[in-house]
Formats: sequence, C-alpha cells, structure tokens
Amino acid sequence: MNKMKRTEIFQRLRAENPEPTTELKFTSDFELLISVILSAQATDVSVNKATEKLYQVAGTPEEIAALEVNGLKKYIKTIGLFNTKAANIIKTCKSLIQNHNSQVPSTREELEALPGVGRKTANVVLNTAFRQIAIAVDTHIFRISNRTGIAPGKNVLEVEKRLVKLVPEEFLLDVHHWLILHGRYICVARKPRCSACVIEDLCEFKKKSGS
Repeated sequence: MNKMKRTEIFQRLRAENPEPTTELKFTSDFELLISVILSAQATDVSVNKATEKLYQVAGTPEEIAALEVNGLKKYIKTIGLFNTKAANIIKTCKSLIQNHNSQVPSTREELEALPGVGRKTANVVLNTAFRQIAIAVDTHIFRISNRTGIAPGKNVLEVEKRLVKLVPEEFLLDVHHWLILHGRYICVARKPRCSACVIEDLCEFKKKSGS
C-alpha cells in the first residue's frame, strides 16, 4: 500500500470521526490508568460498569490503596483476571504515592515500571492522557493493519513500529483510536461489515481473499 492510499484512508476516517477517543470512562489521568489496566482481556463496557461504582468510592491512589486487595476485588470481580489485576492495582497505587507524588508519570519507562502496566497499557495512557504519539496495538488494530494492508506485521510490536513509520504524521496522534473503533464496529473479526465501510474501495482485503 502506498502513502497516497494511506493518506486517503485516514482522511476518510478523520472526516467520519474528527475527535476519536477511548470508550473507557474516566475523569482523571489516574482513573484512565486504572481503567486501562482493568481492560486487558476485558471489554470497555464491563470495565465502565465496574469503575462507575468504584470511582464514586475511590478515585485517587490513596483511596484505592486504602481498599487493599480484598476491598478492591468487590468492585472488579465481574472483570476477567480480577485477582491478578486487584493485586497489581494496589501495588501501582502505592508506587504512585511513594515514587510519583500520586501523579501518573508521562514517560514510557516510568509507566512500564508500574505493576500490571505493559507496553500496550503504557501506549494508551501516553496517547490518551498526554497526547504523545503512541499506538497500542490490540487485537482490533492488529487485525485491521494486516487485513487492509495499512501496516502488515507478524506480531503486535512489528505492526506498531510499521504504523508509526508508515502512517502520515498528521494522523499519528489519533490513528490508535480510529483503528480500534473501526475494528470494533465495522471491520469486525468474523464477518467484516464491508458494505458499511468508508474505506472499502481502498482496502486490500477483498483483493487478497480473491473476492
């Protein structure tokens, strides 16, 4: 796929959704961080249902740390891997208090040093909270990058690096959310809704599948 086609793809996605953002609900950088940790192998809908109640009771590192692991579990038990996530979140809250003056750090190295925070979580926080160029390649972005031909790769890190390299600079801040939302609602895994897709004529999926 050439640069002209990629540019047209993202021009159309931008026209359809000028200000894309996460569907996680949060009111602070800290709440965003916690929600993203919880969202691993879980849906945004399930996370939002849990955090709606949690953040009314505890919305700061101090308040969540005070719940301790068992207290936090009561709020997030409907989310997958809640035992591990609860333990990591309590550790992360204590680390934020002790090492970062209760503030969410704005560098990859500091974020990835927090318990339960890997590269993907760090990328979401860097991009959404701090508006840095960072692309968190989840299952949707990986699928679309390969299916459409925008930035094919064998693994998530390869796709991430190719997106940063190949997507025109003017779109890099928002490419993460455009692709996630497109994958969530249009370019779905089993049966993509090609007839409802604004980039169908630019996509290389049908050409590759021979249809």
